[in-house]
Amino acid sequence: MLESVAALTGSSWIYAAVAVSVLLDVFLPVLPSGVLVITAATAAAAGSSTVVSAASAARAVEQAPQVPSLLALILCATAASVLGDLVAYRLARRGGERLDRAIARSRRLTSAQERLGTALARGGGILVVIARFAPAGRSVVSLGAGAAHRKVKEFLPWSALAGAAWAGYSVGLGYFGGQWLGATWVGAAVSVLALFMAGALAAYVVRRPSATATTAS
Repeated sequence: MLESVAALTGSSWIYAAVAVSVLLDVFLPVLPSGVLVITAATAAAAGSSTVVSAASAARAVEQAPQVPSLLALILCATAASVLGDLVAYRLARRGGERLDRAIARSRRLTSAQERLGTALARGGGILVVIARFAPAGRSVVSLGAGAAHRKVKEFLPWSALAGAAWAGYSVGLGYFGGQWLGATWVGAAVSVLALFMAGALAAYVVRRPSATATTAS
């Protein structure tokens, strides 16, 4: 398992794969961008463990596979997240009859417009951060903020904070899960489960009727 993960992620192309996946999942929430980030971070944990446990340092350096950089993964995922949010926000803000009709037919997007209109204007953008962890929450927030014609300066800083929080959490889960539970499918599975649990909690918080009042106050 360790060799398989290292072979898949032991290339600089992993950053491109992470960036594309995170960028596009604002439009296609079914993309497993979080799973990919966790897998790459688990590979980093596997690589560091391999180097430390090698009998010979020189031989370990020669044989150790290239592993992803944790900082590069966080920066890459954060930048792609913010860029995807901004693209969705711009598209929804500029709108068009077809997009406006699609948003009007979506109860989730209509609700997002109502919540975000007041919350973002009053500096309650913590809702953007929380929603980033919820399934499809990023899509709802980005499109909702654009459709509600929120200003960029009201939305973008919170989007950046949300992207950094999500990227750091996902990378941390993969790396420390690999360190504590072993860089195997067990460690990766537990890390992914923790990500899904955070998403379920975030979805519950965002959907609570009191969340709007609390966030806006």
